[in-house]
Amino acid sequence: MTSPRVLPAPHASSLDLRGRTALVTGAAGGIGRACARRLAAAGAEVRAVDRDAAGLDALAEGCGDLAGGVTPHVLDLTDLEAAEYAAAGTDILVNNAGLQLVRPIEEFPPDVFHTVLTVMLEAPFRLIRGALPHMYGQGWGRIVNISSVHGLRASAYKAAYVAAKHGLEGLSKTAALEGAAHGVTSNCVNPSYVRTPLVEKQITDQARAHGIPEEQVLTDVLLRDSAVRRLIEPEEVAEAVAYLCGPQASFVTGASLALDGGWTAH
Repeated sequence: MTSPRVLPAPHASSLDLRGRTALVTGAAGGIGRACARRLAAAGAEVRAVDRDAAGLDALAEGCGDLAGGVTPHVLDLTDLEAAEYAAAGTDILVNNAGLQLVRPIEEFPPDVFHTVLTVMLEAPFRLIRGALPHMYGQGWGRIVNISSVHGLRASAYKAAYVAAKHGLEGLSKTAALEGAAHGVTSNCVNPSYVRTPLVEKQITDQARAHGIPEEQVLTDVLLRDSAVRRLIEPEEVAEAVAYLCGPQASFVTGASLALDGGWTAH
């Protein structure tokens, strides 16, 4: 049911982030974990934010051989004041944390819709708000928002996720316009389906929503519109984040970098 695992060369692009502090949300697993490791490998001191304390501890323990360090920071992003405070003093902000529920709109629980928008749109706003004074003060900053192909396209049964990602696209572009004069870039990375626990859970939800067996979900639903018919690896997304933090991307801002296997080429 899963596609072959394809990994990029480890730390393929040259990047030196020594002396920089990065904050990565949703860092205990999946894309966030890969981003935290990639930035730490480049020498950054990474504040790894998640509500999964055990996952953060495992991440930190596994990063002891990297050039930078990883400091666990247990935080529920629905605590918006704490989120804004946590971002103070960061040079690099990676807004990655997310959650998903697959339901038709008429069956979608309003409280879950509210939570998704809080974690995936309002919390990034507060994190950016907390990080910008330091970034502006030093004349340098990098904001990378892990959006999705669903920030560019919609899919049925994902009202909250699609709404949050579309909102994140607008927030990122606004931050890019405001930050340009201060040496701060803001961009989105837009992967399609990544090999993460969130996607594995979606297979079950999508099977129920579409009334098909789970083994058909990957090929008939998740990868139906992709020209490259495999899942993306978290490390591939992390390498795109690394590129956007590097000097070669200083002129890239307000952009949405699609890692979608050709989905949006249709």
